[in-house]
Amino acid sequence: MTESSANKLLNGDACHLTSNGRKASKNGFVKNHCLFQQPQKYRRPRVKNQNVTHNSSLYKKPFVESFEETPLLVAVLTYMGYGILTIFGYLRDFLRHWNIEKCHVARERDEQKDFVPLYQDFENFYTRNLYMRIRDNWNRPICSVPGAKMDLVERVSYDYNWTFEHTGRVVKDVINMGSYNYLGFAENTGTCADAALEATHKYGVGVGSTRCEMGNLDIHEELEQLVARFLGVESSMAFGMGFATNSMNIPALTGKGCLILSDELNHASLVLGARLSGSTIRVFKHNNMQSLEKLLRDAIIHGQPRTHRPWKKILIVVEGIYSMEGSIVRLPEVIALKKRYKAYLYLDEAHSIGALGPNGKGVVDYFGLDPKDVDIMMGTFTKSFGAAGGYIGGKKELIDYLRHHSHSALYATSMSPPVAQQIITSMKVIMGEDGTTLGADRLRQLSENTTYFRRKLHDMGFIIYGNDDSPVVPMMLYMPAKIGAFGREMLKRNIGTVVVGFPATPIIESRARFCVSAAHTREMLDTALEAISEVGDLLQLKYSRRELPLPALGWMPEESLLQD
Repeated sequence: MTESSANKLLNGDACHLTSNGRKASKNGFVKNHCLFQQPQKYRRPRVKNQNVTHNSSLYKKPFVESFEETPLLVAVLTYMGYGILTIFGYLRDFLRHWNIEKCHVARERDEQKDFVPLYQDFENFYTRNLYMRIRDNWNRPICSVPGAKMDLVERVSYDYNWTFEHTGRVVKDVINMGSYNYLGFAENTGTCADAALEATHKYGVGVGSTRCEMGNLDIHEELEQLVARFLGVESSMAFGMGFATNSMNIPALTGKGCLILSDELNHASLVLGARLSGSTIRVFKHNNMQSLEKLLRDAIIHGQPRTHRPWKKILIVVEGIYSMEGSIVRLPEVIALKKRYKAYLYLDEAHSIGALGPNGKGVVDYFGLDPKDVDIMMGTFTKSFGAAGGYIGGKKELIDYLRHHSHSALYATSMSPPVAQQIITSMKVIMGEDGTTLGADRLRQLSENTTYFRRKLHDMGFIIYGNDDSPVVPMMLYMPAKIGAFGREMLKRNIGTVVVGFPATPIIESRARFCVSAAHTREMLDTALEAISEVGDLLQLKYSRRELPLPALGWMPEESLLQD
């Protein structure tokens, strides 16, 4: 093995061979990100342009993430597919301009041509010529509880997805592989539903006021005290909307003269909050600690642009689970860097709270860390708790400050009482305070389902992304024509899935995203896997070139890594 190829294996990348004995490299190269604490010497994961090892002693358990690079031929065909669609799109726009083809999309009037345009040209082009071809895969009406199974209202289109008509037929018992119902609390029967019904009878549905006026109920106080106890922090505050929890609280925490260091794959709510704050924003590569440390070091050395004054605050913003990649933040390393450079840490646990950790307390619990090491703990109640809204947890001084400065606290209507009761009841179930083992059973079932589902997809030959413990499972589709085809073929087999493409993902990394739930039975997962395998064979989606499955313990010794 040459020196350059050996360097590529630094930081823990296991380079498996293809079936013909040739190294896959960019045409099928496998990157297995492995972090763990072992007496032997092992390698750490490498992100692109990252060749510096990390301190694996920060991790108390195996940390395994796998990202198999796009095969070269698939990448070329994907670009060609988008190119052909773009050419035909411009041809159809030419026909629409001369009224040869009817145009259904909104356009500027001729008398308004001197005004500022209402519609951005490329976005409008993409919508009418590319997105419209596969629009039937989204916004499907659901007419039941979106639990492990759901009922869909059937609809058809007679004008190539510009409009839809309901047929009056209901598609029954569709296995739901797309909802964020991690612990199965999205249900209309059981303890949570009964408690929410009682709260509705007692308080009604709406509050009609903000928390600082006439909308602060005793159930809101109970919820916030419970959340603080659940997280292990001094205090917490609940909000009625998860998106606004980020977008309206970050501007209250930072402003002009502050620096925000944001992961490149952070959610839109975090991006919007950072932009609204007026702070300087710098982006580091996803989960790349070298990139983050370089930005931190430069910020300390150079200070603010032009004046070179020290930054008022440096805020690191990361997520627990990244919902498009299925990856988990390298929190021990982030905390180590945060402490070293005296920065603040904002952790968004929207997808990880309730879904990770032995006690369901999120990524902090998953790594066995101290919650006090995270300055601002944010999360939502919309996933694992089957409710709505979000929270901020931290020191009492922080929460008291937000109560008087956050726009979400001052101007937003209070959380609906039955929603608050749903959160309280489900959280007590997770904590075991309901007197049963239902919470522990659901946490264990989610972990088992996640491991089983990921392992089966891997063994079938699909390229899947993310951490082995993440219930978010992205499966790569790549080509634009396969996005719509996969969603339609899966629905024919009574499986509801989410498909994602550009611009939500990189142009050559379209994917299907599965969300595993504790409510899924083994029979449901086997049915879904069988359908995925059938559709995968039909659409030729089994791109993986890995000869061997991932090691059972998530690590490989250095000697096996260096075998050519």
